[in-house]
Amino acid sequence: MPPRAAAALTALGVLTGLIVVAVAPAAAPRGPVLAGCAAFPASNAWNRDVSHDPVDPRSSAYIRSIDRGRQFLHADFGGGGHYGIPYTVVSRSQPRVPIRFTAYGSESDRGPYPIPPGARIEEGSDRHVLIAQHGTCKLFELYNARRSARGWDAASGAVFDLRSNRLRHEGYTSADAAGLSIIAGLARYDEVHAGAIRHALRFTVSESQRGYIHPATHQASSRTDPNLPPMGLRLRLKASYPIGRFHGQARVILTALKRYGMLVADNGSDWFITGGSDRRWNDEDLNQLKQVPGNAFEAVRTGRIRHGSG
Repeated sequence: MPPRAAAALTALGVLTGLIVVAVAPAAAPRGPVLAGCAAFPASNAWNRDVSHDPVDPRSSAYIRSIDRGRQFLHADFGGGGHYGIPYTVVSRSQPRVPIRFTAYGSESDRGPYPIPPGARIEEGSDRHVLIAQHGTCKLFELYNARRSARGWDAASGAVFDLRSNRLRHEGYTSADAAGLSIIAGLARYDEVHAGAIRHALRFTVSESQRGYIHPATHQASSRTDPNLPPMGLRLRLKASYPIGRFHGQARVILTALKRYGMLVADNGSDWFITGGSDRRWNDEDLNQLKQVPGNAFEAVRTGRIRHGSG
């Protein structure tokens, strides 16, 4: 409340005998929450507002390399819950089971992991299994996972502490090619339903360069073309792009893309953003995203490209 207005109300209260109660300013919006825990510290890269960050000098080249043939944004989730990546929330008491790594064991976090027998597996070839655990504030994520007699087999796996900004070792993958948490970058129905996503999203490109930008720690290409996006590159929906005609779930997602952007997390279809698998998504709403062209985005300068092993 402006000082003059407050003073005027106080004087009015003295004169009339009214009790004047000063209204405190509204609290800042709460950040993302997963399994009852703050989803990483407020200072974490996923949660950083990049709406005013400088544009990367190579922005136009990156966008052209992704946007071949003028492509459009696409929600890789919906379809009554068949699309997207499911994740399971478990209690602190969930028993842990052994994990046998079949491909990238040297870069994976050893088990056991608290994965229940009925944990959902992503449909399709990537077969991700994602777990968020109450109490411990940890994420457990597997790539190419299959149930085994004693526990699970997986190509790779990673554990993330939601209370920490610590990155994976340089050159290490995770359940995602970029070495990032997958759950952290999902568009989650509960957030959208509440009216705001307060973190960056995850998306894929068909071709990337041999390099990564933190918070990514792993590259997923042998290409040396500097115009191709590195893993961890952050794109932002341009402030000048009008979103007034969009409504519902699409509007919430586009608002987040202006403020927090989206990070290159894996090789896949260009401009596909990832969400949690949930039957409550409204496909009619989400299909509005297909009207947003790739050239409505720009790359944000968030750090240097690293060309380590991996």
